[in-house]
Amino acid sequence: MGIAVVTGAGSGIGAACVARLQAAGDQVAGIDLRPARCDLGLVADVSDASAVEAAIAQIEAELGPIDRLVTAAGYYERVPLLELDESRVARMIAVHVTGTRNVLRAAIARMAPRRAGAICTIGSELALCGDGDAIHYALCKGAIHALTKTLALELAPSGIRINCVAPGPTDTPLMTTEMRDPAYIASLVLQRLVTPQEIAAAVTFALAVEQHNLVGQVISPNAGAVI
Repeated sequence: MGIAVVTGAGSGIGAACVARLQAAGDQVAGIDLRPARCDLGLVADVSDASAVEAAIAQIEAELGPIDRLVTAAGYYERVPLLELDESRVARMIAVHVTGTRNVLRAAIARMAPRRAGAICTIGSELALCGDGDAIHYALCKGAIHALTKTLALELAPSGIRINCVAPGPTDTPLMTTEMRDPAYIASLVLQRLVTPQEIAAAVTFALAVEQHNLVGQVISPNAGAVI
């Protein structure tokens, strides 16, 4: 039992992670653009570094030292390269890359002096195989994979573990119509979508104290979309 923080806690994978961590006995604080159902729900845009710093400080003041962190805030959109304007690229980078960095920086600054902590970032199987018409999304998720591996090397001497879960096609509101097409689902090895609860199970596995030798890894529960 301990204190966990989940970004993007208001819906989808983030909400499933909140429920799973609470069931395991953690007190969970959520950071999202709208209040999340958890022990402490805070409203903040992860792309705003000062707002993230204030939220993390409030969590530690009200709940206590953070033991676990899940960076699940994000969104998905498909736009062909030749129609992709700078504002869309900038927003995608701001939320996924800068936002993940902001949350990691604020939490790690507090974990490092205690020489303890476990972190799970959320990547995507689309960073492993690519995604037509979503180059900016795949680009950002690939950056999260690289960030996770790099920080694993940097943080290991501080006693902090970091891993990444890269979901495949998951049954959340972010799913596009194309991904719900029966022909696409039939193409998956398991012939079904992944559930948010299955992603949350992978996240809690990566965070578990018992997995002390799991570090810098990208785990991809994806129903066989990528093998």
